Formats: sequence, C-alpha cells, structure tokens
Amino acid sequence: MSHTTISKDSVFGRHSLDLDVAHECDRLVEALRQHVHQTLRRQGVVLGISGGIDSSVVLALCVKAFGSDRVVALMLPEGESSPDSEMLARMLADHYNVQNVIKEDISGALEGFGCYRRRNEAIQRLFPDFGPGWGAKIALPGNLLEQNTLNIFYLTVTNPAGEEFTKRLPPAEYYQIVAASNFKQRARMSMLYYHAELRNYAVIGTPNKNEHMLGFFVKHGDGGTDISPIGHLFKTQVYQLARHLDVPEEIQRRTPTSDTYPGGSTQEEFFFRLPFDILDTIWLGYEQGVSNEEIAQGLNLTVEQVERVVADIVRKQRTTTYLRMHTISLEA
Repeated sequence: MSHTTISKDSVFGRHSLDLDVAHECDRLVEALRQHVHQTLRRQGVVLGISGGIDSSVVLALCVKAFGSDRVVALMLPEGESSPDSEMLARMLADHYNVQNVIKEDISGALEGFGCYRRRNEAIQRLFPDFGPGWGAKIALPGNLLEQNTLNIFYLTVTNPAGEEFTKRLPPAEYYQIVAASNFKQRARMSMLYYHAELRNYAVIGTPNKNEHMLGFFVKHGDGGTDISPIGHLFKTQVYQLARHLDVPEEIQRRTPTSDTYPGGSTQEEFFFRLPFDILDTIWLGYEQGVSNEEIAQGLNLTVEQVERVVADIVRKQRTTTYLRMHTISLEA
C-alpha cells in the first residue's frame, strides 16, 4: 500500500499523489541506516545504477544515509545496453561525489548462459531472417485509455534497413524470449552480491511500486536484494523525490526504458500501457476506495476508461502474485 492518504474533504485528482517529500526522504534515510547497520549488521551499501530515475533516487538516498565513501555504485552493461545508460550513470555518480564506481560488463556471462542464442532461436521461429544488425522488442497493445484489449504481447523486429515487422507472440516463443532475457537481471544480481559480500555491504534494490506490485521485475534478479527503499512509492512519487534530491535534469527527463531488448522499448509500451501520472492516480484512488466516478471526474476521463485501467491493475497483480511470494516451506 502507498503511504499516501486521501482526505475525505479534498477533491480527488493528480495532486492526491503529492508527498511531503522532505519528510519522506528523511524517513527513508533513517530507515536505511537502521536496517543496514542494526538489522543486517553491514558497513555500507551496493547498488546498480543505470542512468534511470529509480536507481538515481536510491543512490541519492544512500549517499545521504551513509556518505559517498560507503556507497558502491555498479554499472552493469552488456552487449545490447544503451550507451546513454553508462554516460548518465557516470554523470550521476559525479553529481553525488560517489568515487566507488565500478563497471562490470556482464556480456561474457550472458554468452555463457546462452542468453542471446536462446532468445534469438525463439525470435527466428517467427522471423527467420533475424540476425546481426536487427533490433527486436516486445510490446503490449496500445494505450488502455484508447482501446479495451487484453495483455497480449507482440514482437516487433527491425531489419538493418529500418523496416519494422510485427507479429503476435505465441506462448512458447514469448516464454523462451523472456526466460532467456531474464538472465540479464539475474547476472546483474549475482555481480551485486559479489561486490557486497566482498565488503560486508548490503545490496539495495531500486524497483518502485509500479514494478513490484504489477510484476515488472525478475524474481531473483532485480527483485533479489536486501532492502527495497522505494518499493512502496508510485513512479510519479519517485519523480517527486528526484526533484527534492536534486537528481540531474537529464535523468529526470529521460524516458523510462527497460534497456533489455536490442530494439529498445519504453516501459509504457512494453508493460504499463498508459502514462504514469494517469496510472498512478487511478491506482491510488482504487486502493483507497474512491469511486470510479470520482476518479474519472478528477482526471477528465470516462468511467469506462477508469474501469478498464482498474481491471488491468487487478489482473496484473493477480497473475504476478507468485513473483512476490517467499520460498514455500513444507515443514509441518
């Protein structure tokens, strides 16, 4: 649940997501100190930085909590990563005076796992000509506000001439592409824990509430961490913290992307299906018992559009419950 509480006397709208950012940042900094030092008995923290808004906010919080000398920031690129990620990550580290910045290229590990080969096998069953120089991305149907369609994934490939081709992804190919691609997040998790255990440090996670509660993360990958500082915050609230923490404008303006597929894919087109300010406002209203009529009025939407988004939220939470489950113990 979000820490945001809606006053019964206020008119519902986007402003309902507004946080007391100074108080929330102070609370998170103190909680990080307490859990790292007292609960986990660790001396500092390790996290991955990608030039994205979430890892940038978490880095800023960690620097405030422990000082820049007790923070290790890992850049974890692979052969298909955007070069912008490293450029922005280095700028971010400089901005917060983090000196312990380590680049670990995980391409070799992914080659060893067969990540690219296994994924490409599935793609080539749909597009036999797919190969070097081609791009590929997975996406859901368009904006939920414009059409009522199920979460059926499509694969779009781009040849070296820039021509795009799209086909619906059958289950077998979808599962293989995702399973192979998930090696990326799991390899990064392994490297984070190597550097954490090397120093007796804790691994700090960067997923936000949208990712955690709707299942946009990899179990034992980017979901495999010791502490999750922003897992209760909607994406739009993470941006509020970013402004308060003086995250560089270039990062605040960057379009959120998974940076997983060689064709590039925004988080909106790959998974969320509508802008975060609308998604988060509807979700908050639904959580706190605001009527669909009041939500629609506050966002200048139709009740049908709100119902469509709520149904999508509920469906994604239900189908990804297993990702958030702890290991099941069969002891008596």
